[in-house]
Amino acid sequence: MSAVLAPWLQEDWQRLLSRRAQGRLPHALLLAGPRGLGKRVFAEQVRAWLLCTAADQTDAACGQCKACHLLRAGNHPDALTITFEPRDDGKLRTEIIVDQIRALSARFAQTSQRGGWRVAIIEPAEAMNTAASNALLKTLEEPEASVMMILVSDQPMRLSATIRSRCQRIDVREPEPALSLQWLRAQGIAEKDAEPALQLADGNPGEALLLARPEQRQQINDVARDLQALAGSAALMDVVQRWLAADPGFRLRAAVQLVAQAMKAPLTLQAGVAESLIPLTARADFQKLSAWWDQANRARLQLDTPLRSDLILAEILGNWRDTVSASSK
Repeated sequence: MSAVLAPWLQEDWQRLLSRRAQGRLPHALLLAGPRGLGKRVFAEQVRAWLLCTAADQTDAACGQCKACHLLRAGNHPDALTITFEPRDDGKLRTEIIVDQIRALSARFAQTSQRGGWRVAIIEPAEAMNTAASNALLKTLEEPEASVMMILVSDQPMRLSATIRSRCQRIDVREPEPALSLQWLRAQGIAEKDAEPALQLADGNPGEALLLARPEQRQQINDVARDLQALAGSAALMDVVQRWLAADPGFRLRAAVQLVAQAMKAPLTLQAGVAESLIPLTARADFQKLSAWWDQANRARLQLDTPLRSDLILAEILGNWRDTVSASSK
């Protein structure tokens, strides 16, 4: 998603401007909602706006003052981002740990180095482990003046209820289809590609932007053919190896979206690229198909763990074959 604030976030931005004008800015924001809707861009613009030395007279960071230049260069002393850090072996952690939050709290317990706001973005906030969450809670319960914590979360229910209650929450939801299509066209997506991509993304314009790219469209078409072929004579491990060779996470996500669209097609009549899967999903046992869909969604998260990706894909695709093949016998 581009650095320009999405149109469906403008109303939330105006409310934040109003709160600042009234001297009622919160010390913590929680930006919650599905990935792909611009939460991270919103968080970055809030931080830039608060740190900008000219923003008291404007509705956005000026981009010209020294604070803006420091932030753009990644050198602003009062701006922090807490996210996944490398482990000793060089691989990124899969959680945010307590030492990161303690370092943040210690840093913000000190006086602002530029005499203004101190702003931290924590994302994905749901990745904080229990110790990190408890450490952050202490900071939220005793906020420092002119400090803002911005928590960005795709899965806010994974945050503790106590942390959620300490934040001013902004729920970011999918906009109306007409606005999404207008935005996609503004990003350079052709009309003929925008609507099918938005359908496949279940109304999420950020996801649709990804799905509408030529290389992704090709992969989605390949996934649809593979799912159809597995109901016939295709060799399971051949498909598994093909998926492993090129972005298995994207392919599994596409499979989940394609099957969901095919399952809804008899009601929506908008099958798009999933049209070839409709005969398979229509005759399959609905409960078994729903169970497969749930399992495939869980497996998407497992692909980012030390578990063997080939075994995960073999199980998911094998269960897909069993689910749709059994219905045709």
